[in-house]
Amino acid sequence: MPPKSKAVRRLVIVESPAKAKTIQGYLGDGYEVEASVGHIRDLPKRASDIPAKYKGESWSRLGVDVDHGYQALYVVDADKKTKVAELKKKLADADELLLATDEDREGEAIAWHLLEVLSPKVPVKRMVFHEITKDAIQRAAEETRDLDQNMVDAQETRRILDRLYGYEVSPVLWKKVMTGLSAGRVQSVATRLVVDRERERIAFRSASYWDIEGLFDPQAFTAKLVAVDGKRVASGKDFDDRGTLTRADAAHLSEEAATSLAAALQDSSFAVRSVEDKPYKRSPAAPFMTSTLQQEASRKLRWGAQRTMRVAQGLYERGYITYMRTDSTTLSESAVQAARRQASELYGADHVSEVPRRYDRKVKNAQEAHEAVRPAGDSFRTPADVAGELRGDDFALYDLIWKRTVASQMADARGQTATIRLGARAADGRDAEFSASGTIITFRGFLAAYEESVDDDREKDDDDAERRLPNVSVGDTITAVRLEAEGHSTNPPPRYTEASLVKALEERGIGRPSTYASILGTIVDRGYVVKRGSAMVPSFLAFSVVRLMEEHFTRLVDYDFTARLEEVLDTVASGETDRVAVLDRFYRGDADFAGLHPLVNDLGEIDARELASFPIEGSDIVLRVGRYGPYIERDGERANVPAELAPDELTAEKAAELMAMPSHDRELGVDPETGLTILAKNGRYGPYVTEVLAEGAPKSARPRTGSLFSDMSLDTITLEDALRLLSLPREVGADPADGVLITAQNGRYGPYITKDKDSRSLPDEASIFTIDLDGALALLAQPKQRRGQAAAKPGIVVGIDPATNREVTLKEGRFGPYVTDGETNASLRRADDPATIGIERAADLLAERRAKEPAPKKKAAAKKTAKKAPAKKAAAKKTTAKKTAAAKKIAATADPQPPTGGGTTTTLTVD
Repeated sequence: MPPKSKAVRRLVIVESPAKAKTIQGYLGDGYEVEASVGHIRDLPKRASDIPAKYKGESWSRLGVDVDHGYQALYVVDADKKTKVAELKKKLADADELLLATDEDREGEAIAWHLLEVLSPKVPVKRMVFHEITKDAIQRAAEETRDLDQNMVDAQETRRILDRLYGYEVSPVLWKKVMTGLSAGRVQSVATRLVVDRERERIAFRSASYWDIEGLFDPQAFTAKLVAVDGKRVASGKDFDDRGTLTRADAAHLSEEAATSLAAALQDSSFAVRSVEDKPYKRSPAAPFMTSTLQQEASRKLRWGAQRTMRVAQGLYERGYITYMRTDSTTLSESAVQAARRQASELYGADHVSEVPRRYDRKVKNAQEAHEAVRPAGDSFRTPADVAGELRGDDFALYDLIWKRTVASQMADARGQTATIRLGARAADGRDAEFSASGTIITFRGFLAAYEESVDDDREKDDDDAERRLPNVSVGDTITAVRLEAEGHSTNPPPRYTEASLVKALEERGIGRPSTYASILGTIVDRGYVVKRGSAMVPSFLAFSVVRLMEEHFTRLVDYDFTARLEEVLDTVASGETDRVAVLDRFYRGDADFAGLHPLVNDLGEIDARELASFPIEGSDIVLRVGRYGPYIERDGERANVPAELAPDELTAEKAAELMAMPSHDRELGVDPETGLTILAKNGRYGPYVTEVLAEGAPKSARPRTGSLFSDMSLDTITLEDALRLLSLPREVGADPADGVLITAQNGRYGPYITKDKDSRSLPDEASIFTIDLDGALALLAQPKQRRGQAAAKPGIVVGIDPATNREVTLKEGRFGPYVTDGETNASLRRADDPATIGIERAADLLAERRAKEPAPKKKAAAKKTAKKAPAKKAAAKKTTAKKTAAAKKIAATADPQPPTGGGTTTTLTVD
C-alpha cells in the first residue's frame, strides 16, 4: 500500500483581519489566512526610527540614499514587529505562501515588502481577486501569478518621490510661514485649487439684472420675458465675473425698465407665436468608479470621502461589493447579465436596454483597473435581501451602489420637450416676448431605479424637470393673470465641496482614486481648509502657503505638470521608463527642469513678510498671516481677524469695521502690588486682560493674563475686575483629610476646581470666587463626569446622524470641544470651528471614531492560553527569548536578492 501523501499547508496573507476571516471561511482546510494589518514597514517616520548605523549618513533624514540609485531605507514599524514575528512563525509550518493583498500598486508593494521581510524558503505565489465571494476566492487560489515587479517599481517610485517632495519642501514652510505645516505633491495642488476658487470669489463683482415673470392661462403656467423689441433679454450667463455684460446684442433691463414694461403689458392681449416640440432622451450614468462613488456619496448621503471609503472597505472585505479602488467603469459579462436580469425582474423587460451597455473609458493615466464598483457575485442581492445584515452607513452605501449598477443597464428615459413662445405689444409700443419650456417624461426607464445628482444647481438642465404645458397652437389667445418684475444678481463661483474637488482633481488627471480621501482629510487636518457645511473654505494660512509655492516652487503646484508627472509614473508601471531616471530628474533637475533639491537650497530671495501680506482691495488696510493667526494692519495699528471669517468676506468695508472696533489696548490702571500697568485687549479668541512687563524683564518672563467672563465687556471692565481675573487660580483651601490644596480657576473650556489631578466643573464663572472649602469638598465627593456622560452644561444640538439616527450634540470637554451621539465621542480637529460645524462634518468625525474603536477582547481565548502545560510555557519563553535577541540584531542589506517575478528595485532593509 503506497504511503499516504502529506497534506499541503498553505499560508495566505491579506491586509485586514476582517478580510482574513471572510476568506478563511471560503478556503477551508489546508489554508491558513492571516492579516498583515496593512503595511508592515515603511520609510522612517521620525529620527528615532533610523537605525544607529545610518544616523551619520547625510541622506538618513530623507530615508532615501539620493546618491546611490535612490535606495530606500525601510524599517519595520515598531508596532508591527510582533505581527512580523507571528507571520514568520506561521510561515515556518507552511509548504506554500500565497500573497493575497489588493490587486493595485499599493497592494503589490505590500506583497513585495512581505516577501522581503519574511524571506520565505517555500514557493511563493501571488493571489489576486476583485471581489470576496466563494467562487472568486477559490478561483483566485487556483489561478495565481508571479509578483509584478513593474507595479512594485511604480509604487516605490511614487512613495520615494512623495517623500522627497514632503521632506524637502515642508521645512521651507516651517522657516518662512509657520512650524508644523506640510507640503505634498497632490496635497499642495489640491489646496491651490481651493485657494484659486476663493480668489475667484474675492475678485467677483455681482451684476444685477431684471426680467418679468408672468402667470398665464389656460392651465396657469408661468413664462419668462426673453426678448424686448426683438432683442434678447440679458440673463445671468451674459455677465462675466467682474459684472460686465459680455453680449452687446442683449438688452440689460434695469428695475425701472422692467417695472414700467410690466405695467404697460397689464391690459395687452397675448398670443402664441410659436410652439416647438422635440423628443427628450436621457441615458443612465456609468457604474461607479472610486471618484464618482465619492462624489455621489457626498451629494446624496452628505458624506466626506474618507467616510465613503471606510464604509466601502468594510463592504468589500465582507463580500458585499467588488474592489472599491478602481478607475474602471467596465462591468464583467456576468455582472452585466446580473444587472439586466435584476432590472427585468424588478421593473419589467421594457425597462432594460435593448443591448448591453458598455462603459469603457480611455484615460491615459488610468491606474490598473479591475472592474467598476458593483455588488459582488454573479447574481446581485437587492437592498431588501441584505436589509437584515446591513445597517446604517453600510446599508446606505450598498443601496447606492446597487441602484447605480442596475440602472446602468436600463433603458433611456424618454419623453417630449415643448417650448412655447407668446408675445404682446405693450401700451408704450414695446414688443415683449415670453417663453415657457416643459418636459413630459412618457417613459421613465432607468429613472425608475436611480437618478444622478449634480454638484451645482447651475449644472442642472431645466429641460430635465418634468413640467406640463397647455396644449396650444400658434395664434391662440393667452390671458395674462399676473405680471411681475423680478430682480436677479449673478452669483460667485461656488466653493468646492469634497465631491466637486474630487471631480476637479480627476478631470485634471491629478492624484489617484486611492489617494483622494486621504488628501482631502489632510488639507482639513492641517488647517488649510475649513469645512463650512459641505463647502470647503480655505484659511488665510492656505493663501500664504500657496503664494509661497506659486512664486518659488511654481512647477511643483502647476496643474499640468502634476498631471504629466502622474503619466510618467504610469510609464514606470508599464516598464517603459527607468525609475531612477524619473527620480533623478525630479530631484536634481536637468537643462529643461529646475530640480527640487536646487530649489529648496536657495531660499535667500523668499521674503516671508511679503508672502504673508495681502493688500485688501479698495482700502489702505493689509491682511497679514502671522504665526499666531491672521490680523489686519494700517499705519502700525492692528486688529484681529475673527477665526470664523472666510477670506472672501474680508472686504474693504469689513476690514474698516474691524479696525474701528474697540480692539485696541485699553489701559485700566496700575496694579498696586506689582506696579505694572494693566491692559484690556481683544484677542483672536476673545477679550482678555494682561499686564505690561517692566522694561528689561528677562525674555523668559511671561505676563499674567486672564480671559474676561462671559458677562464682562472690554468697554466696562474695571481695574478691580481685572486684578481679580489676574489673581486666578484662587486658593479655596486645603483638604483637612490630607492637606492637599484645592484651587478654583477658569479654563479654556469653563470654570472648575482642582485638587492635585482631580477636578470638577463649576456651574458658572462667578462660582470661582464664591465657592468655599465645604462646597469644594462636596463637589469633589461627587462621581467625576466622564466623557459620554451628562455634561455640566447642555450641549448644542447639531442634527441627526444619518448613520445611527441619533441626535448629535456639540459639547465642551476638558480637552476641547467634541461631538457625541450619546455612545460615541469624537474630538473636533484644529481646523473645525465649533461655531459653524454642521451635521455632515460631525457625522464624519463620529464615523471615523467608531472605525477606530478597538474590538472587544475575547475572554475565552485568554482562558485557553492560561491552561497551557508548564512545559509548553517554558518552551515558549525560551523560543521568545531567542527571537527577541535575534530581533535586536539589525541586518542591513544593500543589494537584496530580487523577489519572485524578477525586477531591479534596490533597497536598504532593516528588520
